[in-house]
Amino acid sequence: MAKVCWPYFDPEYENFSNRINPPRVSVDNDSCHDCTLIKFDSINKPGILLEVVQILTDLDFIITKAYISSDGGWFMDVFHVTDQQGKKITDSKTIDFIEKVLGPKGQSTEGVKSWQGKRVGVHSIGDHTAIELIGRDRPGLLSEISAALASLQFNVIAAEVWTHNRRIACVLYVNDATNQAMDDSKRLSIMEEQLNHILRGCEDDEKVARTSFSMGLTHMDRRLHQMLFADRDYESAGVTTTDVDCAPSFRPKIRIERIVEKGYSVVSVRCKDRAKLMFDIVCTLTDMQYVVFHATISSEGLYASQEYFIRHMDGCTLDTEGEKERVIKCIEAAIQRRVSEGVSLELCAKDRVGLLSEVTRILRENGLTVSRAGVSTIGEKGLNVFYVRDASGNPVDMKIIEALRKEIGQTVMVNVKRVPANAKAPAETRGWAKTSFFFGNLFERFLT
Repeated sequence: MAKVCWPYFDPEYENFSNRINPPRVSVDNDSCHDCTLIKFDSINKPGILLEVVQILTDLDFIITKAYISSDGGWFMDVFHVTDQQGKKITDSKTIDFIEKVLGPKGQSTEGVKSWQGKRVGVHSIGDHTAIELIGRDRPGLLSEISAALASLQFNVIAAEVWTHNRRIACVLYVNDATNQAMDDSKRLSIMEEQLNHILRGCEDDEKVARTSFSMGLTHMDRRLHQMLFADRDYESAGVTTTDVDCAPSFRPKIRIERIVEKGYSVVSVRCKDRAKLMFDIVCTLTDMQYVVFHATISSEGLYASQEYFIRHMDGCTLDTEGEKERVIKCIEAAIQRRVSEGVSLELCAKDRVGLLSEVTRILRENGLTVSRAGVSTIGEKGLNVFYVRDASGNPVDMKIIEALRKEIGQTVMVNVKRVPANAKAPAETRGWAKTSFFFGNLFERFLT
């Protein structure tokens, strides 16, 4: 029998185009007086727009304008960005990082992987284990979850929690009392069983809740979008809620039209502007398997206007009303998942097993529900932020906040902020003169 010899395939062939036409990036602080221009050109490939926007978002940049074009196999875009204070990007280390991860010596995907704190880790990688939870939201649920982890001697070193349309999605990094990842299958099985029981509550339907361990590296915010999208949180018909982000004045205006001669569907979005808005929309379009060929992004005062020229990955446009309605619902859900207005609590304390459980228990006992939360650990300090409302979803009485501050202020440093309707505007702060949402000043104050 003749031996079949397959032709040799060079594994580097896929990178051949990038070697001939390497990506180019420039950071321009001269062309505009009030922002930095980041220009990026490269060979076009699936998902590249999301990769670039993801890196800029992880650097906490505010994208005020953007122009995207990817026709003819070449991807070209220009981003007008500022830092969180509305100033140009002038830090040399930050500029070097941008040029490294977006330039020829560092592919975008590698840049994302190297950006710490924004990943969902693999099962038992390094010194933590990653857990994903999704289920029906209810008052006190986060407190119950953290209490269960504390009772099993798991410490939450990082977490992101989103709620939307009565659903909750969480990604948590945990380790044991020795600061090591947990690879004991028996303990993990017990933890999974307890968390599933808590998430299901009184429900018998297995689809109501799910606990899983992530088996690959991905971006934390994107993973939350994927989890809620797969959970179909955008199907809100018949759901009544008092959430402010569902009020008519806060609902995004989304329109989809078709340009027959160009073969595009044009998605136009106008809504209140906020940080990470472009990332949330591009992430959702990507997860729905739509390709963005052109886009224009702009901010006008308190509002943002974004326009995307898209096709499905199979080359088709949105032809039916059902397809258009689904895209509109999914984009609206993506925008609203991150909207949090009212009061935020920023807390800093010495990290320990049970810290999150203690704090969330106090919030629950004071009649507060958590609509969104972020947990991180820097050194020996635990840094947490909670967006809270009362049990009915209404704004919190500040007398309750002051009572809560007195209760936990002895061991935990607390900062209270009123989050304005425009998430880019400075928040009203009680306790200190100024505090960044990203904990910079809060952490410095705690260490002094």
